[in-house]
Amino acid sequence: MQHEENRHLAALEANLKRRALIFKIARRFFDEQGFLEVETPLRSPAIAPEQEIVPFTSEGWFLATSPELYMKRLLAAGYRNLYQISHCFRKGERGKLHNPEFTMLEWYRAGDDYRTMISDTEQLVLTISRELGFGDAVKYQGKTIDLALPWGGLTVSEAYKQLAGWDPGPNPDPIKFDTDMATKVIPYFNAHRPTVLTDYPAPMASLARLKQNEPGVAERAEVFIGGLEIANAYSELIDRKEQTTRFKKEIEEIHRKQKRDAPLPERFLVAMDNLPASGGIALGMDRLVMLFCDAASIDEVIAFNSDNA
Repeated sequence: MQHEENRHLAALEANLKRRALIFKIARRFFDEQGFLEVETPLRSPAIAPEQEIVPFTSEGWFLATSPELYMKRLLAAGYRNLYQISHCFRKGERGKLHNPEFTMLEWYRAGDDYRTMISDTEQLVLTISRELGFGDAVKYQGKTIDLALPWGGLTVSEAYKQLAGWDPGPNPDPIKFDTDMATKVIPYFNAHRPTVLTDYPAPMASLARLKQNEPGVAERAEVFIGGLEIANAYSELIDRKEQTTRFKKEIEEIHRKQKRDAPLPERFLVAMDNLPASGGIALGMDRLVMLFCDAASIDEVIAFNSDNA
């Protein structure tokens, strides 16, 4: 028993050292491109209302589920390219891939869109892989994953028609959509290559811009590597009126499903009047570390989890 415990501690230490190195490489990646690293509050009087996310409260405020709204307020104030590595908190998220407190890397580019954010992600992941000594391929859970650029991709419509046998269209049933995503779509992506899934149904991206010639489709993209959802990118919505309408619909659903009130983030909505066209992305650092540590569980790459804190 003691031998097993010692082996576990040694493996965790090695992973934590690699985690620290990955964070250093990521910061250098953005610093060298002239991004400004920022810090935003972990407590807020209002967060983006999202019916699939349950926040923690703190003396009437909320713990950050994402730094997104604050970072966009900085964009609206005239900042251009920003990044942040921050702790985020989401209630009820615990499992092999989840901990209620987790680490997110978010970055934003004024004047760009979701495709630029995916290109950034490709370059970032490949840079980390090379600097860790893996080159253009990494082994994860018994499979060799080729990270060479460019990565392959397909639209949500293409993926569901090929793998789930139906086209979600502009307004799919959310339960069927999520169930098939987890059981019929993601498990059958190419296990030896990253997959970029693009162009989600509009209701699945409440903060994303709609495609100009396809109003039922949002400019949202997600990156999957080795079965792990790594990153989620948007062409950011900059229409204050449209965003207010979407938020109010989310608040109605939150009240209906969760029986709780969610305030409108008024200061963010006011700032939207000055928000430039931009691209943004959130990348799960814990999962990225899992990939490069060949770890099956988030518990293998964080020092403490919600069960042993």
